Amino acid sequence: MSLHIDAAPDAIAATVLLPGDPLRARFLAEALLTDTVQINARRNMLGYTGHWQGQRVTVMGGGMGIPSTAIYVTELARHYGVQRILRVGTCGGLGDVAVGDVLLAQSGSTDSRFNRMQFGGHDLACCADFGLLASAMQAATRLRLPARMAHVFSTDCFYDGDPQLLAQLRRHRITGIEMETAGLYGLAMREGFQALAMLAVSDHLDTGETMPAEQREQGLVRIAELALVAAFPAAPVPAAAA
Repeated sequence: MSLHIDAAPDAIAATVLLPGDPLRARFLAEALLTDTVQINARRNMLGYTGHWQGQRVTVMGGGMGIPSTAIYVTELARHYGVQRILRVGTCGGLGDVAVGDVLLAQSGSTDSRFNRMQFGGHDLACCADFGLLASAMQAATRLRLPARMAHVFSTDCFYDGDPQLLAQLRRHRITGIEMETAGLYGLAMREGFQALAMLAVSDHLDTGETMPAEQREQGLVRIAELALVAAFPAAPVPAAAA
């Protein structure tokens, strides 16, 4: 067991879906996995391992923000040998995206110092794993799910951040804003696992439009299915998802 994950050494699969909210992890595990076993409840950061189309998968919460995500991701990589982590969540949208769009995060910029602290104070180009990104684009076509590659920004401030930030994001054609992706990608580069963030636009920061709660749940299942098809491209697509 690691310090923050109360799971036996063989309890976690090589592929992990990582929503922020542990209750979303439980919801996804119940909706998509079979033979599901709860493998973690420490600090109520729930985790579950089961099977999808014969493939072993873990779904576990990672919390909000880079520091929380980094704790769980680091331990998943170092203590449990996880090979790929797919963040499944939501983001705010900017520019020409619409509420409900699915963004596959090609890169993650940030106002956090987390990566700089481990990269000699320099800027680290935080990018998705190309293989997972390409597989996710192909999976979106198989599922007939509109998805697009996008650049996202991971901020440390949910409230009262830099008032000039949104203008800078628009100027650099960054269309999603959330709190975890840049840290996940930096850790993937350092720890040697594959990573991809897959995000539903739940709120539009230009128009003020928001996604209803029921639509958020449905959208989360669709993104998790997309993540699974991307992670296991040789597996048959369930009829309900096709």
